[in-house]
Amino acid sequence: MAKFIIISRLTDEGAKTLKRTPDRLKIVNKELETMGVKVLEQFAVLGNFDFLNIVEADDVNSISRAVVELASRGSIKTETYSAIPIDDFIESLK
Repeated sequence: MAKFIIISRLTDEGAKTLKRTPDRLKIVNKELETMGVKVLEQFAVLGNFDFLNIVEADDVNSISRAVVELASRGSIKTETYSAIPIDDFIESLK
């Protein structure tokens, strides 16, 4: 399983939805699991982004499908990064 970092920013519509239904965050996490993406950690953050998620997926295709699905709803904008365990990264440099 590969790890990824998804940082996201709510749209105006997403902020309205979240205010009405704060538990929506947990519902989306369950939806992600049905798409093959497991949320390992999730944080609300202050600054340029609203949320930071550390997730696990089988491959880049799985994570790509999931973030496109989420973005198509119009409630968030995301940026996704591959997260390489530091020991794996070091080993790849040898």
